[in-house]
Amino acid sequence: MASGDTNITICNQALNLLGADTISSFSDTSNDAAAVCNNIYETIKRQTLSMYQWSFAFTKLQLSQSSTSPIGEWDYRYDLPSTAVAGQAFQVYNTKASLAQPITNFEMFYTTSGPAIFTNEKTIFIDYITSEITEGLMPSYFVQLLVYMMAWHLAEPVTDQITKADYWKVTALGTPSENGRGGYFRQAANADARGKPSYAIHEFPLTDVR
Repeated sequence: MASGDTNITICNQALNLLGADTISSFSDTSNDAAAVCNNIYETIKRQTLSMYQWSFAFTKLQLSQSSTSPIGEWDYRYDLPSTAVAGQAFQVYNTKASLAQPITNFEMFYTTSGPAIFTNEKTIFIDYITSEITEGLMPSYFVQLLVYMMAWHLAEPVTDQITKADYWKVTALGTPSENGRGGYFRQAANADARGKPSYAIHEFPLTDVR
């Protein structure tokens, strides 16, 4: 990690890769790229965080029961924090015991006020990926991936060259046959995996609970 990394330095690294002029801030009126960076940076950051269970952004939280009644057969509703990227939990538990096993007796709903877990459990804990991670605390492999992701999404609006967008997409995520799990992403995920228990590259499991 590098304490000097910021949203601006990451955007500027991406702009450098595109051969474009850098920006001084998101409100830099001398460079049209500033407005584009301002519009997409947080979205791309959350998207990149949601792609894998990154150890530096992995956290645990006990959820509070919502005062809003759940739908259907469930007794309790637990709203996910707005910082949970992709509106998902990685695992759901009914205890904070160290060897607790994840539960499956719940459903995930996307309500008008945000994603929520419906269950009959009176206590809920979740493991999730948080967006509350500052750039200065991100490890270098993730910063580099985020730079490539920004280069991909900035390429067309900044350079008007679709071929550049295609190039940086492949650099970031690999070829279509790799289903977004190739390119530099795979290197970053493998680097992250070396610092934690035996998690493999896989999708979030919530699509299988219903």
